[in-house]
Amino acid sequence: MDYLNAFWVGGAICALVQVLMEKTKLLPGRIMVILVVLGAVIGFFGWYDPFMEYAGAGASVPLLGFGNVLMKGVKEAVDEQGVLGLFAGGLKAGAVGTSAALIFGFLISLVCNSKMKK
Repeated sequence: MDYLNAFWVGGAICALVQVLMEKTKLLPGRIMVILVVLGAVIGFFGWYDPFMEYAGAGASVPLLGFGNVLMKGVKEAVDEQGVLGLFAGGLKAGAVGTSAALIFGFLISLVCNSKMKK
């Protein structure tokens, strides 16, 4: 049942984003920012953990999950370091995912031959 919940929740998030892209004039970058901020806001109110417990990877993999990770990192850093945690917490919490995306993107660019559109 965990796989089914992850599949339909992740699919619903992607479908809603696709509707936003098709029916509004929002650019993809702005939609991505909306998702990250929405995940951070949901995490701030403490609603993301029960949502992630229900949906698993369907909730943690999309950009909503990245926003939640940033918010958790900021909360922990503010508790430990005070105001300076506002600046360090999100970077520290999101460093592994960001580094992995950069490293794997670079490795794929070495293997694949990209071409410019004409």
